[in-house]
Order: sequence, then structure tokens, then C-alpha cells
Amino acid sequence: MLLDLRKVFLTEDEVLNSSYELDLSDMEFNGCNPLKTPIKVSAKAVNRAGVVNLAVSAVFDYTAPCDRCGEETITAFDYSFNHTLVLSLEGENEGDYIEAPDYNLDLDELVTSDILLELPSKHLCSENCKGVCPKCGTNLNKAVCECDLQEIDPRLEALRSLL
Repeated sequence: MLLDLRKVFLTEDEVLNSSYELDLSDMEFNGCNPLKTPIKVSAKAVNRAGVVNLAVSAVFDYTAPCDRCGEETITAFDYSFNHTLVLSLEGENEGDYIEAPDYNLDLDELVTSDILLELPSKHLCSENCKGVCPKCGTNLNKAVCECDLQEIDPRLEALRSLL
């Protein structure tokens, strides 16, 4: 969605509200397509004393396999982002501002990058997920396997004699 911010930049105390759904179902992240449902985006641009601030809210479900046990899980996220908008970037503090050239801002691109930067690098079904047995592949959250995990790798057996 392209936001036209001309009136906000040129009029003090002007407010622009926008709400829409962003479809990123075809975006691949960590080998899967985790954003199966549309992201609910709400944005509010406000001009206060000549400074334009943008507050963005993104609500979505993240569907992906657990990184430990492989079970498909759905996690609900509700992120809020704040940005200061400028018409052009100049100087040392370029990282602190978002450029809106010609009074326009591609909100889809901004929301997508904000979400990708905020997502956790490890997706777990629960904090105490036990994972899978390295020998038989049993999901240890659902069952107990009878594997002997104390068995030493034959390549490391020579080190045992040193103890």
C-alpha cells in the first residue's frame, strides 16, 4: 500500500489513519511459508511540530514447524513499530529515519522488513519442548523411547581409555 503523506507533511497536527490486510503467504522464511493468513496492519501518521511520526501495528499468525520436535505450531504475534519520516535523508543519522520521497511511503515494504527483523530466530512449540530422540526419531513430548543414549560413538571410544 502506498501512503500519500503530502497533507501530513504540509499541515501541522494533521493525522492520517490507515488499516488494511497485507498478504505475504507466498513469502518463504526459514524454508517454509509461515504467513498463511493475511497480516492485519494499522498505521497512524501524525505531524507534531513539523516532525512526522508513523506508528504501525501488525497482527498475524505465524505457522511453522517447531525447530526441536518438528510439530506444526501456530503462534500469534502483535508487533508495534514507530518511525520518524523525512522527505530526504542527509547526514550521519540516516539509520534513524525513514525516507518518504515525493510525500509517498511504501507501507508494505516497511511492514515486511519490520516483521522480518522482529521474528524470533528459533520457533518452538513451547519453552520446554524436549525435541526428538537422536536415535529413533520419537517425539519426546508425546512418548518415551527405550533407546540407550549412553552409548559412546565408536570414533570416540579411544578417548574413554584416557579417563
